[in-house]
This record gives sequence, C-alpha cells and structure tokens, in this order.
Amino acid sequence: MKVILTGATGMVGEGVLLECLENPAVSKVLMVNRKASPVAHPKLEELIVPDFTKPEPYASSLSGYDACFYCAGISSIGMNEEQYTHITYDTTLAFANKLAALNPGMVFTFVSGSSTDSSENGKVMWARVKGKTENALMKLPFKGAYNFRPGFMKPFKGQKNVKAILKPIILIFPLLFPKQCLTLKQVGQAMINAVLKGYPKQILEIADIRELAGN
Repeated sequence: MKVILTGATGMVGEGVLLECLENPAVSKVLMVNRKASPVAHPKLEELIVPDFTKPEPYASSLSGYDACFYCAGISSIGMNEEQYTHITYDTTLAFANKLAALNPGMVFTFVSGSSTDSSENGKVMWARVKGKTENALMKLPFKGAYNFRPGFMKPFKGQKNVKAILKPIILIFPLLFPKQCLTLKQVGQAMINAVLKGYPKQILEIADIRELAGN
C-alpha cells in the first residue's frame, strides 16, 4: 500500500506516520508538508507543497497512490469563520479534488472531530465547518472516503509534536474516561484497515475507529 500523508508536523499526523512506518501493509509513505521535516525512514519520501490549494504543479508526484490520510488541520481558537473555513474546507477540498482526479482508486481519510455537525447548521462554528468538509469529501469520486471523529488521542511514546500543556492530560484523561480515548496507534491502524478492508460507515466515531483498528 502506498500512502500520502499530510499533517505530519502535528501530533495526530506524526502518530499516524509512525504507525504507517511500522506497519508492514504500508510499503511507501509520501509525506506532504509545507516545510521540510527532519524525519527520515526507508519507506518515507517528502514533497514540499507550500500551498495545498494549488496542488496542480505536483500532479506527477501525487499520482499512483492507494490512500491519503489527511491529518492536517488547525484549532479554531482565535479564528473567525471565514479564516477557519479557508483552512479546513477550501484547502482540504482543493487537495482532495486533485487527488481524486489523479487516483480514482484511492481511499481518502479525513481527521475530523468528535461532535462534528453533519447538518452544517448548528451553533458551533468549527463543528459546522468540519461537517461541511465531511459532506463534501463524501461526494468526491474516491474508491472510499472516511471521516474519522476521534476524541482524546494518546500519542506514541517518544512523539515530538506534543504540546507541553497536553502532557499532564495525556496521563490522566484515559484513566478517567477510557471509553472516550483512543491511541494514535489505533487511529493509524484503523486508517490502514479502512484501505485494506473498508468499513460500512463513512463517518467513524470513537467506537467505530476502535473496532476498525481491531482492538
């Protein structure tokens, strides 16, 4: 399996990347970043795309892949709806549309969030925008499109892209709310299994992700 992965400089993307590099089902990972990363591995290649809304010049490099694990994203804190929509919806859809045209047999997985609003009409801005993004992705001509709605995610041991403020929460939260927690290994395993096996739902909540991961 050949995988395109975005967001490797964030906690979720880094965790999914580590699982892809460890998992024997994945033969190659193309890490698409805006800036160069120091991570190196025999399976890993890097493509620098400064603006994800303009992927056309990189078409040849983005062709021939089985999956895209889209883990890029940003917090809505301090952003208005127009700004957040541009990053979360416009940027994601521009990149996804190009991949769908280049790789019609691709499975696309988008990291959304728990409590995302599929109606697109709720009061919470980020949830509306995420819901709009999910709905649009499911209409694209991919072999499969899955929206992951994880809650709390425990990183791999030794992950570098983990904010210091989260470290105490990482220790405590799984003990208090185990049903609301996943590990990033499970998230990565579930993404890989979505490509290998498929899943009957396109929107995966925490229990679905755990089931698809196989643990």
